[in-house]
Amino acid sequence: MIVDLRSDTVTQPVPAMKQAMVEAPLGDDVLGDDPTVLALQSRCATLLGKDAALFVPSGSMANQIAIAAQTRPGDEIIAHEYSHIYQYEAAGPAAISGCSFAFLHGDRGMFDAADVEAAIRPDDHHFPESILLSVENTQNKGGGAVWPMERIKAVTATARGHGMRCHLDGARLWHACMALGIPPADWAAHFDTVSCCFSKGLGCPVGSIVAGDAETMHRMHRLRKRLGGAMRQSGMLAAAALWALDNHVERLAEDHRRAKQLAEALYPIPGVGVDPETVESNMLYFDVPEGRAEALQDMLDARGVRVLSIGSNRMRAVTHLEVTDEGIEHAIAVLSDVLGAAA
Repeated sequence: MIVDLRSDTVTQPVPAMKQAMVEAPLGDDVLGDDPTVLALQSRCATLLGKDAALFVPSGSMANQIAIAAQTRPGDEIIAHEYSHIYQYEAAGPAAISGCSFAFLHGDRGMFDAADVEAAIRPDDHHFPESILLSVENTQNKGGGAVWPMERIKAVTATARGHGMRCHLDGARLWHACMALGIPPADWAAHFDTVSCCFSKGLGCPVGSIVAGDAETMHRMHRLRKRLGGAMRQSGMLAAAALWALDNHVERLAEDHRRAKQLAEALYPIPGVGVDPETVESNMLYFDVPEGRAEALQDMLDARGVRVLSIGSNRMRAVTHLEVTDEGIEHAIAVLSDVLGAAA
């Protein structure tokens, strides 16, 4: 048995999703007449409570065109140092938008309104302008942390009070919705733009959505074209996303349960650092003896359990729709054996 816990991006489309893709009515999205893409964009705009939405190939593109549409070269973005837009998007804000960062710090990738207030630049020609606040929910490098809604309200209200715009990197927003029972539109209401991914927890092969007000979306449409993200008969991909919204959102609770089960099983192992109380969604990070992460990754892989080493003593495991109850039990057995021997 192979249990792949490296990421929720490893999922394959299920047969019913493939069938929906085959049967999707198609057009030319660049010409604006692919009916399935239009249906997905309309549905997501409604789900997120925004004027319009745009289907794009990836979450990175969704974030980057949202940044570019709301900034000018030389502007500054306020974000947590763990933010995906900084850590994992190939310096996109610098290369594409010409923006710098003011980094915030805080436990599990989150920060407070006071942190935002302290980071906002004074109106002085020596400094860049603080233009955009970015929040990631759930927070990947924070171990899949789910932001409390009151904290979201506080940090965005502080930014807006200074005339800033706010972007929500909601690649795994569906998980936050499931964890706290809060609809997507309620999260998105505190942001000018929001991105959501279909190829992670929802199990689609490709695709993300980005939504916002009509004027900003008009700019993003041009930016998508400029960056090569405009596709033709992309209704086949949009059909997968529509199917996933109907069938794969409620089941995310199963992923959360299995991630918690894994964390609770790892907690007693000597030399393994994990706090089950912090596992709120489908992701957990755990510490192993210093300098052993890469070797342990190889040992686990040889026994059919795939996890990612993150640095010299840290590892990540992510549950998803292809990790069954039987699979998580197998992973627990192998991890317990290998990590226990390494203590």
